[in-house]
Parts: sequence; C-alpha cells; structure tokens
Amino acid sequence: MLESFQKSEQMAWSNQSVVTEFILRGLSSSLELQIFYFLFFSIVYAATVLGNLLIAVTIASEPHLHSPMYFLLGNLSFIDMSLASFATPKMIADFLSEHKGISFEGCMTQIFFLHLLGGAEIVLLISMAFDRYVAICKPLRYLSIMSRRMCVGLVILSWIVGIFHALSQLAFTVNLPFCGPNEVDSFFCDLPLVIKLACVDTYILGVFMISTSGMIALVCFILLVISYTIILVTVRQYSSGGSSKALSTCSAHFTVVTLFFGPCIFTYVWPFTNFPIDKVLSVFYTIFTPLLNPVIYTLRNKDVKYSMRKLSSHIFKSRKTDHTP
Repeated sequence: MLESFQKSEQMAWSNQSVVTEFILRGLSSSLELQIFYFLFFSIVYAATVLGNLLIAVTIASEPHLHSPMYFLLGNLSFIDMSLASFATPKMIADFLSEHKGISFEGCMTQIFFLHLLGGAEIVLLISMAFDRYVAICKPLRYLSIMSRRMCVGLVILSWIVGIFHALSQLAFTVNLPFCGPNEVDSFFCDLPLVIKLACVDTYILGVFMISTSGMIALVCFILLVISYTIILVTVRQYSSGGSSKALSTCSAHFTVVTLFFGPCIFTYVWPFTNFPIDKVLSVFYTIFTPLLNPVIYTLRNKDVKYSMRKLSSHIFKSRKTDHTP
C-alpha cells in the first residue's frame, strides 16, 4: 500500500524540479550566538568523545571489569560516541560557514545513522536492564545466563535491529519526490522535518513513522520502567552493602534510559507538530545524552572510577618513564 502510494505520487510530480541539496537552518541566525555555540559545542563534543572513549578503553584494559554489565556498558559508550558524531561535527563547522547546505545523499546518510544508532541503543538498554534483572532476581544463575556468548549475541542483535530499523525508515524516504522547499529547521536531517518537505501528502508516512519509531520507543520505555520497578522493589527487600551497590547501579541505568527515551518519544510520537522545544530536544538526545551517560556511570560507579584513576596513573607513569634520560 505504501509503495503504490509512493509510485502514484512520484508520477504526478515527475515533471517537477528535483531537490539535490537541503539547507540546514541550524540553531540560530545570530552571528554572536553562532560564535558562542561554536566554542560551547566544540568543548561538549570533545568531552563526549573523550569521556566515552575513556570508558570503553578502561573496560577493555581492566581485567576485573570483564563482566557482562561492563561489557554492555563499553558497547553503550561506543554507540554514544558514534551518536554524538553523526551530525555534531558538521553542526560545529556550519557555525563558521555562511552556506549551511547538505547534499541529498548526505541528508539520507544522517537519517540512516541516526536510526541505526538509536535502534541499536534501544536494544542495548533493554539488554542492560535484563542483565540487572538476572543479577538481582536470579543471582545464582547469573553467570550461566549472562554468558560471554549471550552478551555477544545481545550486542550483535542490537546492531541487526538498528540496521533493519534504519533501512525501514530510509526505504520510503529516499524515494519521496522533493521538488519545492528545501530548508530543514534543525542542525541535521531529522526524519519528521525532512518528509514534511516532500511534494506529497505525508499523512500515511507519518502514521508509518509513528508506528515504527514513536510507539516502539514508547512501548520499550514502558517495559523498561516496569522491569526496573521490579528490580528496585527486589533490591529494597535487602539491606546489605551489595544491595546498596545494586540500587546505585540500577538508578544510574534508569536515569540513562529516561534521558534517552524522553526526547525520542516526544519527537516521534508527534512528528508533524511543531513545538518551540523541538530543537532543544534534538540537541539533547544527539549531543547531551551521549555526554551525560559517561558522567552518570562514572560518578555512581566506584569500580569504574577506580579503574580510570589506575589507567590514568599507568599512562602518566609510562610517559614519565619515556621522557626520563
């Protein structure tokens, strides 16, 4: 049905001019603000990449962090680092450029990677919730259930789901006829904003996008809330130090889940409704959430903080030894 709808609309617009470039309107047209944004987001982006890279390297290099929870956390850091990189470097460069254009192919590439990484992160966050559920509610079977094979399988599954989700979004978008307006009111090609520019009635496409992105995110978030509620209720039945550590870990996980799903649900459940806060949400889930994840996990996890200090000390001593005559 969706394919036949696209073909009929394409035939109707076959004689119209074709858009080969989109103009990104960015966050502001003020020169002073753009200079400020350039400096601010350059620092934020550098901190995001370095923070997530430090977590991934620390987990990979420290043997006592080679557990299922930290294995999944390391992969989350890699996805967050990638999520912050699919559009932010261009946004920073555009602050110093008068022409803020992006080719049609570049726009479709941004849409693909946003949904690839977003879909993969959703599955990975669900996997981390499952890991905590098994660790707390079935501790005696934890190592047998969360085996190395299971963890690798969950990570592979997250990427497979991300790829299929991204391809499903791109399948109808790439063939839409764009023949008129080409200004995207954001700093990157976000799917709801791009398909609004198509020379067709996008109601059916909007329903499809809500069902494949908005509702999936909403249902997954509700399931995660239920699962973490069960975990926290189980934890509160105990009063030992280990339970306090588990409570701290689950609280950090739930904070990350809320920060990630909140903006996504708001953006994709109402894709064709313009809100003044839309740009803020776009900045939040593509830039600030990947920055906050390493901050949340390191501040609330003594093992990661200790391993980071140990790794930093080792690197510092190695450099000092290299410079010693």
